[in-house]
Amino acid sequence: MRGDPHFDYWVDKKDGTAVIAEDRYLEPHQDALRYRYNKFVELKNAIEQAEGGLEKFSRGYEKFGVQIEEGGIRYTEWAPGAKEMYLFGEFSGWDRYKYPMERGDFGVWSLFIPNKEDGSCPIPHASKIKVCVVSQGGMHLDRNPAWSSFCVQNPESFLYDAQFWNPEPKWTYSWQHADHLPRPDCLRIYECHIGMGGVEPRVNTYQEFTDNILPRIKKLGYTAIQIMAIMEHSYYASFGYHVTNFFACSSRCGTPEDLKRLIDTAHNLGLQVLMDVVHSHASCNSMDGINQFDGTDHQYFHEGEMGRHSLWDSRLFNYGHWEVIRFLLSNLRWWCEEYHFDGFRFDGVTSMLYKHHGIGFGFTGNYDEYFGYHVDIDACVYIMLANSMLHELYPDNMITVGEDVSGMPTLCRPVEEGGLGFDYRLAMAIPDKWIELLEKVPDEMWDPKNIVHTLTNRRWNEKTIAYAESHDQALVGDKTIAFWLMDAEMYNNMTTKVFPSPTIERGIALHKIIRLLSYALGGEGYLTFMGNEFGHPEWVDFPRAGNGWSYQHARRRFDLADNEELRYKFLQLWEQQMHECETKFPFCRDRTHQYVVLSDIGDKVIAFEKGERLLFVFNMHPTQSYTDYRIGTMWAGKYKIVLDSDAGNVDGQGRVHWDVIHQSTPDEWMGRPNYLQFYLPARTCQVYHCFELEGAEAEAALHETAPESTAEELSATKDSVEAEASKLKGLKISDKKEEILQVANGGKK
Repeated sequence: MRGDPHFDYWVDKKDGTAVIAEDRYLEPHQDALRYRYNKFVELKNAIEQAEGGLEKFSRGYEKFGVQIEEGGIRYTEWAPGAKEMYLFGEFSGWDRYKYPMERGDFGVWSLFIPNKEDGSCPIPHASKIKVCVVSQGGMHLDRNPAWSSFCVQNPESFLYDAQFWNPEPKWTYSWQHADHLPRPDCLRIYECHIGMGGVEPRVNTYQEFTDNILPRIKKLGYTAIQIMAIMEHSYYASFGYHVTNFFACSSRCGTPEDLKRLIDTAHNLGLQVLMDVVHSHASCNSMDGINQFDGTDHQYFHEGEMGRHSLWDSRLFNYGHWEVIRFLLSNLRWWCEEYHFDGFRFDGVTSMLYKHHGIGFGFTGNYDEYFGYHVDIDACVYIMLANSMLHELYPDNMITVGEDVSGMPTLCRPVEEGGLGFDYRLAMAIPDKWIELLEKVPDEMWDPKNIVHTLTNRRWNEKTIAYAESHDQALVGDKTIAFWLMDAEMYNNMTTKVFPSPTIERGIALHKIIRLLSYALGGEGYLTFMGNEFGHPEWVDFPRAGNGWSYQHARRRFDLADNEELRYKFLQLWEQQMHECETKFPFCRDRTHQYVVLSDIGDKVIAFEKGERLLFVFNMHPTQSYTDYRIGTMWAGKYKIVLDSDAGNVDGQGRVHWDVIHQSTPDEWMGRPNYLQFYLPARTCQVYHCFELEGAEAEAALHETAPESTAEELSATKDSVEAEASKLKGLKISDKKEEILQVANGGKK
């Protein structure tokens, strides 16, 4: 890129416009980029001056909430709208007014309770606590402390109560493994929900997930898990997205110590642990959560309609408030330090970025949609602060993923360039495309060019997580891809004892194709929601009044994949083989080679080069197999098959022979210098690897792989050459001639 006047002009800018170097379309919006970055720098500098920097500022959990100090306990809370405040609970005999708090600067209230006479803690471990907030209007409001680290549901009132979590050392989990894992070369995410993570129709636990599910994930070949619904949420059917207590892990699944064991075990298995964090909104529930905590509607959130999401029925944070920034940044830090999470998937980023929250707005890709007065600059600055802080504090480990449907440019560019700082964005158009095709278009009418366009239509310098389906696609009202393909036949016709019906055969074949095509062509990382790796049937639906509070669809039927007499096992094995292939022949990573050779609407064939000399071939035609189908390739040499959806061990017909070596022909075809000819069975896909290069390609590869000389070897060679030169320098012309002849004659005079 150096040498291009445009690139050279912008690349070294330090005012937030360096991102323009690689995207000329950003140039008309340089003032917006500059303004956004300046606001970030201003706030970061202000935090540095007032609080000592982001590292200290983000440790609010060490000051606020209930803290153990020498000689007693101190409770601190920010509640600027409160008139009076009192701490009470089981420790006070539920006397609301026994322990009044004092108001300090900036609306921060505090209370110190000395230890008992015997020196013991005045609030016992696991005892319930509340705070009584007297509003300016005189209302007495019972609230859970905003920084509560654990909350449990009261079986009588069904409300949640905060618990003072302070177990004895013998009951405190002792970490056994690394605090954080380094970022994997290939990010393969297993999206999971602990409560759903079992066969039985009930809420499953952290311990059960640790013992039963983590080993499955490791065996499948994933490198990370992304856990949903960790932050406490009083309404289970919200899927964890209506958070009530931001610093508390969900008590439905167990204790904080159980969650720590889960994460520690995952690290021991080599799995990074990401958290699905919700900082885009909060639950309207004021009895359990932080809404109207101090009696006002504008403490943590915007006032009035600006602070309410009309579609989600939730509250929207005021990212321009100092204490809100402290609360949210400290929340991220808490999960990293206390529970050793390695990264975050930020939910609802589109709602954060724009004042219209994406409601009723159709994004077309016009850059004017991403800059202007409709953009929430305060939210952008918060995102920049969060990403900057996380990557500075955990430079070798941290991964952040932004869920944005708008396509905001610079979302995944470094903050110092003027970007928002995420590492990855979710390719949300890909699953939508598959559902659209499955719902509306027969597969014999699928357009390969349109599919390829959707898979490759992403910002080239911003990493993307590809996926065929996540939890969103399977929610009630929709259904899993497997169920779209096979529907009711999955109930009776998945047995291996008889030949599959046409519907099952078609469904299994297309399910394998859809996953590999999304994986290989859709991004620089890959994600699957738990259960979809084996074609989970039906849909996801949490217990609610509308379904009789049933857990029937709030579980994962792992028993289906483990049943040797059912075909689910083949779909699961295919998932494992895809990951094994990527590990051995990397193709889903940043800046890997990618070139689409063919996307033919008539033949229904897609072919592309990817990664380390891999050639992917997909025949999506429902009935037509092709003999000696010619496909162009960049690499001259010998090829062999390394992955095949038609193999017998993944429920294929075994029509492609693995022992055949394919030799390229040095003739131009499809714009590539060489071509190969393959047999392409209908509704199958294969991956071929050029294991032996020839010609110029081989010579170039030889130079690339030749080992570099060490410093010691270079020094020894230099000394040897200098010694020989010194020796020759002292010889006469006749002596030199005689010595040269002697060397030429093999040492003979």
